Amino acid sequence: MNDAAIRRCRWREPGGIEAALQIGAFLQGIGVEIEAGPVGASVLPGMTVLRGRVRVDPEVAAYPADLLHEAGHLAVSDPATRHALEVIEADPGDEMAAIAWSVAAAHASGIELETLFFDEGYKGGAGALRAAFAGKGWVGVPMLAWFGMTAEPRRAEERGVPAFPAMTRWLR
Repeated sequence: MNDAAIRRCRWREPGGIEAALQIGAFLQGIGVEIEAGPVGASVLPGMTVLRGRVRVDPEVAAYPADLLHEAGHLAVSDPATRHALEVIEADPGDEMAAIAWSVAAAHASGIELETLFFDEGYKGGAGALRAAFAGKGWVGVPMLAWFGMTAEPRRAEERGVPAFPAMTRWLR
C-alpha cells in the first residue's frame, strides 16, 4: 500500500494518518505488504491478515497501531506458510511474540507506546502492556529470541548484538 492508498483509509486516534504513514513506510521497508480492500468480520476493526498481507478496509475506521500488530503476526509466522496465511490462530506464544515484535517495530518507526497500546486496545490490557514495556517486563521477547529475531538483554552482550527492542532481523 503506497501513501496514496493509506491516505484513502480512515485512521483513528491516537496517531491518525501521520502514524499510519510512518508505519506503512516502515513495513514497506522490511517487506511486509499492506493492501486496501474489504475486510468483513474481523478481530480488529477494519483490518485482517489475508494471503500473507495486512489488509485494511478503507471504509472502516482503523487504529494505525493495529497495522503493527497484524504485521507482527505475519513477521513471526512460519516463513514456509506466511504467503498463504489468512487466519491468525489463537496461540498464546505467537500472540506474545507479535506483541513484542510490534513494540520493536514501533520503536524502530518512531511510534510511541501510547499510540501502539492505545486505551481501547488489547481487550482492556493496553495500560498493563504500556507499563510492562516501559519497564523491563517484556512479554514475548523470549519467543522472538528463540526465533532468532532479537536478543534478550541478558544474552545480547555475549552474542555481540544489540538487545531488544533492536532486532537482528524483522522476519522469522
